[in-house]
Amino acid sequence: MDPMTVAINALTVQVTANTSAEGSAVILIQGLAAQIAASASNPAAVTALAAALKTSADALAAAVVANTPAA
Repeated sequence: MDPMTVAINALTVQVTANTSAEGSAVILIQGLAAQIAASASNPAAVTALAAALKTSADALAAAVVANTPAA
């Protein structure tokens, strides 16, 4: 394959992966927002959801760092 085709194929694969990851993040955030709204009168549940959100955010941040090439 010529270099342009290889580059376009690689870009297509990456766009698909990003779109999938972004969609998953949206679903996660919407779900957490709904759970927080439903638990507004239960401080323990809100605290647990906050901890779950931090865990998810930490995992996402680690994945971004691990998969970002050094400049």
